[in-house]
Amino acid sequence: MNLGLKSRSALVCAASAGLGRACALALAQEGVEVTITGRNQKRLEATAQELRDLTGAKISTAVGDITSVEGRAAALSACPSPDILVNNAGGPPPGDFRTFSDADWHAALNANLLTPIALIKATIDGMISRKFGRIVNITSGSVKSPLGNLALSNTARTGLTGFVAGLSRQVAEYNVTINNLLPGPFDTDRLRKTMEDAARDNDCPVEEMVRVRAEASPAKRIGRPEEFGAACAFLCSAQAGFIVGQNILLDGGAFNSTM
Repeated sequence: MNLGLKSRSALVCAASAGLGRACALALAQEGVEVTITGRNQKRLEATAQELRDLTGAKISTAVGDITSVEGRAAALSACPSPDILVNNAGGPPPGDFRTFSDADWHAALNANLLTPIALIKATIDGMISRKFGRIVNITSGSVKSPLGNLALSNTARTGLTGFVAGLSRQVAEYNVTINNLLPGPFDTDRLRKTMEDAARDNDCPVEEMVRVRAEASPAKRIGRPEEFGAACAFLCSAQAGFIVGQNILLDGGAFNSTM
């Protein structure tokens, strides 16, 4: 399918690795000019070159922490008027909510609620004026099925979900859509790090923990980042203009619900 994205521009946040990189790659494969952000300049530039080599697309970079004012300014300087915005930031740490400080709560809300809102605010009016815009927020499967040890993430990401539910209906008439992608377990560095911690706690190899996690899924496997990227690219496509304010779960069927 031709997604109708050739020569569009995209800003993909936190895209030097993992699901952000997968989204950037999928968009670049469709002929989108992509700007990727990341905190580590060496890693970011290496990823940008990989994407250029793989796709031949124009890939720009903006170094900085997207959750900071300075990082957002750098991203918007590199890509001031994107047709596509993919919001992404690392999730806050797990733990017992009783142990979290005010600073922990503020950091979680800043990264996973206020930062995407700030980027949407900076870019959405341009999308409206051009009568085309696609905003995809990478959130978490915990939005639909909250986990007890993810209080910070549950709170911040659910807040963003509520914000999107309202705003998306206000801008849909201008061919601007806002949707959320909710990942379950995908084979990324972040998942591997989590599995390393679990393996250490259980005194077993990391691959054993990955196998156990995969077996717990109805799909009997961990998700592949390219699958996530493809879903993102379709949500950004010309054909997806009637998908508005949705929370699309990619978890291999782990969340059991009819709705």
